[in-house]
Amino acid sequence: MSDYSNKLGRLRPAPENFLSPEQIQQVQSGRRDFLRRAIAGASAAMVATGAASAYADEASDKGSKLILDKPEWGTTLGRPVDEPPYGMPSKYESHLVRRISPGLSAVNQANVAFAPLQGMFGIITPSGLHFNRSHQGWYEIDPSEHRLMVMGEEGLVRNPKVYTVGDIMRMQPVSRIHFIECGANSAMEWGNVAVPTVQYTHGMVSCSEFTGVPLIKLLEDCGANLKGVRFILAEGADGSHETRTIPMSLVLSGEVLVAYGQNGEMLRPENGYPLRLVVPGVEGVSNIKYLRRIKLGTEPFAAKDEVLGYVDLMPDGKFRQYTSLMECKSVITSPSGGQVLMDKGLYNVTGIAWSGRGRIKRVDVSFDGGVNWHPARLEGPVQNKALTRFNIPWVWNGGSAFLQSRAVDETGYVQPTYEQLRKVRGTRSVYHNNAIQTWQVEATGDVRNVQLAHS
Repeated sequence: MSDYSNKLGRLRPAPENFLSPEQIQQVQSGRRDFLRRAIAGASAAMVATGAASAYADEASDKGSKLILDKPEWGTTLGRPVDEPPYGMPSKYESHLVRRISPGLSAVNQANVAFAPLQGMFGIITPSGLHFNRSHQGWYEIDPSEHRLMVMGEEGLVRNPKVYTVGDIMRMQPVSRIHFIECGANSAMEWGNVAVPTVQYTHGMVSCSEFTGVPLIKLLEDCGANLKGVRFILAEGADGSHETRTIPMSLVLSGEVLVAYGQNGEMLRPENGYPLRLVVPGVEGVSNIKYLRRIKLGTEPFAAKDEVLGYVDLMPDGKFRQYTSLMECKSVITSPSGGQVLMDKGLYNVTGIAWSGRGRIKRVDVSFDGGVNWHPARLEGPVQNKALTRFNIPWVWNGGSAFLQSRAVDETGYVQPTYEQLRKVRGTRSVYHNNAIQTWQVEATGDVRNVQLAHS
């Protein structure tokens, strides 16, 4: 059994009669006193074994009172089940919101809302917390007035068509779980700018279940010459008319969706309602919102954001174009920057991993800045081009520690260190930073963002 297993102990089934006759008599004759002693004893045991100090309060009279005295919600009627008609998070979770960084844009409409990764569980991002990169602000588009046109260069589309949203929703749908990550996610870390929290270092990634129609089905419906097409151009209906070149090889795989659903409901307006192109594994800007036009061609279309932006500045001064693949990446979300460990003892270290190449194969975690690595547990389901949740137990001894995660995908690609990445890409890049992230746990318990000299 590993050291971690010894510290955690093993679960065992409770006996059928878990109270002795003497204890039952105690409960019947003086239930409150008995429970108060039981709570105090259990709390003291947790503190003695290194549990977080927050549990110690349960050993006090206040802790006993919270258990023994029924609160208002245990003695009164609650609200009707249809109030409100669209469910909202608890008011006690109001701190968990998307946050913007005003310094990243010149106008308020063109900015980034970062997802609060530090407070999420599993792999699905709630639609209302999905990160948002806006080039022209978001729109409330009337779906009855929205159209999608499929066309092509001469000889590539036999029967060009214009589809309504209803036309697409009547076609055979599929639902798939995929991540979307902005190409500039972790951009500030390139320049060794230690932004404080994981929400700002990695919060431009989210994962949803998308529902829609494979784009290949629309092209077949239009009589496209699939053998002659090498690229498609996707265009949005927003004010910036975002346009991107998509390799036809991705479309032929059947993965590219014309999506209208997200997490069991229609897309949110800021996420592209009523139609969005979902191109799994590539940078978010290619997942065109408010999709209005698909054009088929034989050469890359050199759209504005493929020439003037979303290019990688290399050490020799040249730009690397059409590099939209999002490489294997991971990050520990808790403990992470801005959080505080309250006491020595056992903690669950958790995070997310993803790869535009396919499935995550393994994640290793280091507590000493990459000197030693330990395999983390991957939580199912491990899906293609989706976030994967990992967990690993860790006993903090109260000293300084450096937490890192390193992901490996099914192709064998290993997430690089900053040292390895900068040898190839230099230091002036903005996009496609997938280097290993380091969180320093100080002796005070404070967690902060650092970059180690050797990493």
